[in-house]
Amino acid sequence: MANFILQLPNNLRSFSVSASSNGSPPSNSNGGGQNGGPVTVELPLDKIKRPLMRTRANDPNKVKELMDSIKEIGLQVPIDVIEVEGNYYGFSGCHRYEAHQRLGLPTIRCKVRRGTKETLRHHLR
Repeated sequence: MANFILQLPNNLRSFSVSASSNGSPPSNSNGGGQNGGPVTVELPLDKIKRPLMRTRANDPNKVKELMDSIKEIGLQVPIDVIEVEGNYYGFSGCHRYEAHQRLGLPTIRCKVRRGTKETLRHHLR
């Protein structure tokens, strides 16, 4: 079992955290867990900044299909999030994020990678 440290902003009151290894042990070749790779956690929707929401429109049919699926079997694929200095930025999963919003769900499963301000600037280009 891999150990990891998840640093969160002090003003975050409470939310549930779950780690996932997809049933396989951690490996040095995949960069996960202890090696600074992504960690899968549940984050509150209101803690994730969506910088690309202003430039893209979601397909309403796809959002509806995802809402139905999430109600029935839950979210199967986490969204990708970059954590920079305690702030979370989502760049993928726009339809999944919107489906969670419309369903009134407070959290969403995220694959969180730690990044720098330069990484963030690169994604905003």
